[in-house]
Amino acid sequence: MYLPRLFQEQDPERLIAFMKRYSFATLVTVEDGAPFVSHLPFLVEPGSGGSKGRLLGHMARANPQWRAFSEARDVLVIFQGPHTYVSPSWYVTEPNVPTWSYAVVHAHGRPRVVTEQDEWMRILRDTTDTYEAGFEKPWTVERAGEFVSRILPGTVAFEISLSSVEGKFKLSQNRAPEDRRAVMEHLERSEDPEQRAVGALMRERDV
Repeated sequence: MYLPRLFQEQDPERLIAFMKRYSFATLVTVEDGAPFVSHLPFLVEPGSGGSKGRLLGHMARANPQWRAFSEARDVLVIFQGPHTYVSPSWYVTEPNVPTWSYAVVHAHGRPRVVTEQDEWMRILRDTTDTYEAGFEKPWTVERAGEFVSRILPGTVAFEISLSSVEGKFKLSQNRAPEDRRAVMEHLERSEDPEQRAVGALMRERDV
């Protein structure tokens, strides 16, 4: 990824938090010289002792992408955050041109298909618990009973041991302070939730 110094995000805790928040991500592999893409929810587990952590996920067994997994070759997972068009009319200084503000994290790592049923069930249970957590009456895997065991053969669970995580938060860091403030305040006042999310990210990072 093209990553100018001003737009780099290197704080591990902030990168992990970002991946957890925008956890429906894009998995990219390369097979026979051509990219193959799946869009999947991921669990993010932080590392320790120098480890970058790992990602956990699952896909339909009918999806051929898992067959390309190799412990000798990295895959890429792209976590896309909020983004928005930025009009030159929002700036205080002139002249200017339009641009785009956004936040994204690229995670690289080696994949492994999970064959242990207990671990696969843990991934399924943890994924469900994560996305049900905000509901008034969360659904649990146990409620499905034997049905879960019947559908397991039709799915593939996997983990990705991360080797690098890159964050690019392009949020007007290359602009004059008065321009950055003007853009942030415009976004925070917007009726568009996507624009407000970018404004909140700018405020959070004190850009």
